[in-house]
Amino acid sequence: MRTNELMLYKNMEYGELLLDMTFLMENYDNEYYNREDLRSLVFECVNSLLELSTSHGFEGNLWHTYLTFLLASDENAYSTSCEIVGPVEGSINEIALHDFAVFKELFDYDFSGLKEALDVDCLSILMNYKNVNEGSKVFNKRIRDRICGLAKALGMAGSVDAFKETLTQFYREFGVGKLGLHKAFRVEHPEDEGVQIVPITNIAHVHLDDLVGYEIAKKKLIDNTRAFVEGRRANNCLLFGDAGTGKSSSIKAILNQYYDQGLRMIEVYKHQFQDLNDVIAQIKNRNYKFIIYMDDLSFEEFEIEYKYLKAVIEGGLEKKPKNVLIYATSNRRHLVRETFKDKADRDEELHTNDTVQEKLSLVARFGVTIYFGSPSKKEFQQIVKELAKQNQIDMPEEELLLAANKWELTHGGLSGRTAQQFIDYLLGCSE
Repeated sequence: MRTNELMLYKNMEYGELLLDMTFLMENYDNEYYNREDLRSLVFECVNSLLELSTSHGFEGNLWHTYLTFLLASDENAYSTSCEIVGPVEGSINEIALHDFAVFKELFDYDFSGLKEALDVDCLSILMNYKNVNEGSKVFNKRIRDRICGLAKALGMAGSVDAFKETLTQFYREFGVGKLGLHKAFRVEHPEDEGVQIVPITNIAHVHLDDLVGYEIAKKKLIDNTRAFVEGRRANNCLLFGDAGTGKSSSIKAILNQYYDQGLRMIEVYKHQFQDLNDVIAQIKNRNYKFIIYMDDLSFEEFEIEYKYLKAVIEGGLEKKPKNVLIYATSNRRHLVRETFKDKADRDEELHTNDTVQEKLSLVARFGVTIYFGSPSKKEFQQIVKELAKQNQIDMPEEELLLAANKWELTHGGLSGRTAQQFIDYLLGCSE
């Protein structure tokens, strides 16, 4: 095997297993090495392959899915270029073709000699592996299906050119690496390390149709997001209003609706605003549209992070990339808390309007503001009825609404969240 000759796909994450497997392929019949040590290495490799496959839900030919996982995850000069423009021109094609020839040899490798020489039949099981965790939520089924589907296509490629064409098309359609495979991310900044964008593997599969009411608000959010993913002008967006009215759920639903069109979302908390420039630097040249999402955004009067956020959103020397928008939710219309003390201070200040503008200017950075108010009694009852229908709760309407009215009086008042909690309560009682 020529894995030492790889040039583009050289330092891959999870690549240690590939090196060990290559060593076994090259030396399983070498009398210089102890046979029991080689057998032990086989079982270690099988263990690593099983652990990776179980955590990602892989099935079928696990050797092929592992190799495919490496190819789909590695961000290099070729894969990231194909993500943006599809098939690329130039000398890099020759280098990529060389690497794919190595991978095709790995795909086509016949393990029978190794199995017979070391008496390890466990490898046969891995060639047609059945996943036992289908009903669990430990892996992302959508990502699993894409990797397994690509693995089958690459395994059937009749030539290196066909292998390259299949993989290049995958990069163009779905992207590469964590940003291509996942839809939502968080920011981490370990001590003594740089800013990292980390995938969120388990997110709510809420859809806009699941959110009852707020049709005008949802339309404004959809119109702005659609313009963004289609490459037209769009604005930063602030969703504000009463608690429990579906602001955060609407943002998650928007991500689910437009993910297949290249939308990605990165959740950032208030204490991470100093990392925003580093985050934007990592995503500005990628072929995706990114929403930087700030949930429950508000500032106390002693907090000054809002001044930094203003500069990042608009007003710094570096222009904000066209593939980045900021969406925020808040219970406050003006984000920065104001008190009667502010008024007293302004009475003593010579330029009182400057103080007002300083605190209001952050909201002005959001070109679209959408209000989510508490529903009326009638609207609340409609939400309850619709949620009951969605969850197949068979209960007389009069009895259902009477119970819902009693519930909201002691559980937070009229809101979509209260309605959902009431439905969850009924579902819990019936189980």
